[in-house]
Amino acid sequence: MTTALITGSTAGIGAAFARRLASDGHNLVLVARDKKRLGEQATELHDRHGIEAEVLSADLATDDGIEAVAARLSDRKHPVDLLVNNAGFGNKGRFLDVPMADELTMLKVHCEAVLRLTSAATESMRDRGRGGVVNVASVAAFLPRGTYGASKAWVVQFTQGVAKDLAGSGVRLMALCPGFVRTEFHERAGMGTDNIPDWMWLDADKVATAALADLARGKSLSIPDPRYKAIMGLVKVAPRGLLGGVSSRAGRKYGPQ
Repeated sequence: MTTALITGSTAGIGAAFARRLASDGHNLVLVARDKKRLGEQATELHDRHGIEAEVLSADLATDDGIEAVAARLSDRKHPVDLLVNNAGFGNKGRFLDVPMADELTMLKVHCEAVLRLTSAATESMRDRGRGGVVNVASVAAFLPRGTYGASKAWVVQFTQGVAKDLAGSGVRLMALCPGFVRTEFHERAGMGTDNIPDWMWLDADKVATAALADLARGKSLSIPDPRYKAIMGLVKVAPRGLLGGVSSRAGRKYGPQ
């Protein structure tokens, strides 16, 4: 069996990846902050699918947490074949309304942790000649909208750049850019969701399934829904000034920051 490590595994897209990979017979390393939820998740997946589920409690907003996960990814005796960098969060409020400490924590989790964990994983994957990394970003990466969008834009550019650098090595990297997904994300950030139209919502399990299919096809970017593919197609041709105004209004109404 191959082994997948998933950060932010206990909820939302991370939990959907865990369910899908376990059902496909992959052993798992589940990473999150909440030890109790990790234990419950590991037991459920083991009992339902007969796979081994290791738990690793780590806070990726801290150096110790990042180092603990990086060490597990670097373990050559128990190799990880797939890394899903899913941990992340949103801040409620406009720029300057959000405390600087919270902004820096976001960059720590969305950028520094992704950089360091991708490096730890791909080094051993390259030596083995196989492996994959999915870095969860967002369609917000393509919109001029505060620290959240900027951090996710970094994830996309970083992932696609590394994918080119490692082309031919047997290691695949892909940035996953979903739209609104029904998870705990907005609730944790204190954001209301009643005003988000039903058609904009995606199902986390379908997102994970589409992402793994795109990774298998060798894509370096996955926008896992035709509706959002169409929206992003319009974004590419829209004037930047107009896009900024629309993004600002939509961000205040629907999204983080």
